[in-house]
Amino acid sequence: MSKAKSIMWFRQDLRLRDNPALCAACANGDVIPVYILDEHNAQSFSPGAASKWWLHQSLLSLNASLSEKLHVMRGNPIDVLNNIIEQTGATHVVWNRCYEPWQIHRDKELKEQLKQRNIQVESFNGSLLWEPWTIMNQSGSPYKVFTPFYRKGCLQAPSPRSVTSAPIQASYVYESALDEGIDSLNLMPDIPWYEQMQAHWQPGEEGAGIALSEFLNQSINDYKQARDVPSLNGTSHLSPHLHFGEISPHQIWYATLHKFNGSMANADMDCFLSEIGWREFSYYLLYHFPTLPSENFNPKFNQYHWRGRNNDLEAWQRGQTGVPIVDAGMRELWQTGYMHNRVRMIVGSYLVKNLKTHWHHGESWFWDCLLDADLAANSASWQWVAGSGADASPFFRIFNPVTQGEKFDSEGEYVRRYCPELQNLPNKYIHKPWDAPEDVLIEANIRLGQDYPHPLVDLKESRQQALDAYEAVKNA
Repeated sequence: MSKAKSIMWFRQDLRLRDNPALCAACANGDVIPVYILDEHNAQSFSPGAASKWWLHQSLLSLNASLSEKLHVMRGNPIDVLNNIIEQTGATHVVWNRCYEPWQIHRDKELKEQLKQRNIQVESFNGSLLWEPWTIMNQSGSPYKVFTPFYRKGCLQAPSPRSVTSAPIQASYVYESALDEGIDSLNLMPDIPWYEQMQAHWQPGEEGAGIALSEFLNQSINDYKQARDVPSLNGTSHLSPHLHFGEISPHQIWYATLHKFNGSMANADMDCFLSEIGWREFSYYLLYHFPTLPSENFNPKFNQYHWRGRNNDLEAWQRGQTGVPIVDAGMRELWQTGYMHNRVRMIVGSYLVKNLKTHWHHGESWFWDCLLDADLAANSASWQWVAGSGADASPFFRIFNPVTQGEKFDSEGEYVRRYCPELQNLPNKYIHKPWDAPEDVLIEANIRLGQDYPHPLVDLKESRQQALDAYEAVKNA
């Protein structure tokens, strides 16, 4: 009697360890591992350029883990899966759930169509600690503020499921006629702009494990303080690995607890796990409020007069605003595919409030340039900094990039790393070169307007203009 065949549809879970759908498929019989690049349904939410590079590397890693038996295709998944079923006689299809609105809509229709063919379909939770529909406030409604969501909702709910090992007795079936190959996805650009970026990262499940181990062994004991200093290696750098599912939040959660013997009392550990909680909150918001990527969560901001595409936006994208910590952050993004979280808040506030440019344009740029570009986190974070989101930073909290730089990059190490033309400026002026006397600029070999730009706007004046514009709509 032949074994049952299950299609294991990999999506944002490109790993073998702690993969619930893969475990279910292996327990059922033979497994046909499949990855489908679905630009048909994703449309504008297809991966950006930086994410495509990471995806290519991650698929190579996954394929190697599967002994080169991953079937890679592009197209509409219902067509692709039906073809695989016809060619292989598969009777089961399994996957781990995704929570983006377009994926939920697609998966619901796909499940119904497959079941009409008498195909058994199962989905699992492989990417969130708590399912969004299980955490509600006392009135039975979704939380809209992070702290009660996390402290009263998540931490009072049943603990996240335990971590599972990679399947030991796995029987993978490979049909060469069904595999178009990773190169067929055309994820790698013609121009090798990624060469500088790839020196900073190791995509794939192994790289994710190394990143977690290094963070827990080297950085977590000073996380609460060091995470705000962009020149330090004080954060986990796990976000791209998490987005592509090379590691699960469950693995991170329990490895961190194990590091501290299961106690939640350590302040650095609590701070780090709460950041994992913010990731959960972003997905929670996206699930319950699916217009989050396109519409202001707070509708009164529909009346706010943000600017559209403009020359200042282009200068911001290039790291040529004339504000050193903003420019350093934008150049870090371009060179590494990543930006330090503190600096993300600074550059976001500067774009939306000082330059009065709509958060959609910042979100779009980050989507294309970030390796960890994630619809939930990107949407929620940009709305947070714009003041229009759930539990958002109050609009009047306009980050002053000079004081932020002086506080969190006091020696100018981060700015000098990414704005080397300013390296000879004294610390006193590294975050405000426009205030440097002429003789200091000459000594540093800097001509403002030539070697480094004049500021696009006056920080004090632009702040006041943003507040005045907000006054007109805050009671709408």
